[in-house]
Order: sequence, then structure tokens, then C-alpha cells
Amino acid sequence: MADFVDKKRAEMEKRLKELKPLVEEHDRLEAAIAALGGVGCSRSSSTSRRQAAPARKRGATKAAGRRKAGSGKRGRPKGSGKRGKQCADLVKKNPGITIPEIAKKIGIKQNYLYRVMPALQKEGLVTKKGKGWYPTAKA
Repeated sequence: MADFVDKKRAEMEKRLKELKPLVEEHDRLEAAIAALGGVGCSRSSSTSRRQAAPARKRGATKAAGRRKAGSGKRGRPKGSGKRGKQCADLVKKNPGITIPEIAKKIGIKQNYLYRVMPALQKEGLVTKKGKGWYPTAKA
């Protein structure tokens, strides 16, 4: 019985080694498709591709040793941009500064700051009291 189990285990390990390059290629192609997003595609072909993709069963996960390169999100991480750093510096120098004042000093529109400032708040760099923004100890 032990010989049978050892033989089957060896067969499975051999097959896994054969399949590994194909799985890696599959993951690279999926990542490439995700990175391309809707670039160069018409709306209908993008929709049909999404509908044709097989649905993953609830609770199903990828095999244990496989990991996708990166987080799957495009672009740079939130809060890593130049504007976030500029805003954090302004808040340090001018505690209680409001979004309209920040926008005027930096020379950008206010609506952009309504995205940047809450992101800085989530990172713990600033806090909001009333309409004003204040630096935290982390900043």
C-alpha cells in the first residue's frame, strides 16, 4: 500500500512540475490583460469578454503556492503622489488650513483636494476638525 501511495505522489509531483510553466504563463497573460484594461477595445467586446469568462465558485481560491505579481491595481499607490506631499507640508506649516486655502496656495482646483485630503487622513498624516486640517504626530 505504501508503494502505491509513494508512486502516485511521485506521479503527481512530476505532473505539477510539467504544469508549473503553463500556470506561470497563464498568470502573466492574465496580468497583461488586466494591465491593458479597456485600452483599444470597444465597449461591446470588453463586455462580451467579461461575460464569457468562467465564474469562480464561491469560496474557491488559487492554489496555495501561487501568487500574483503586484496588487492587481494599476498606477501608483494612493498617497504617494506629489500633491499629497505638498498638502501634508502645507498643513504642517499652517495648522487649521482649509481646502480652499490649500487649493489657492498650490494653484489647483479644490475638487481634487477632496480626494487627496481624506487619503492623507486615512494614512494618519492629517486630521480634520471642522473645516480645518491639522497635522498628526505621525506627520
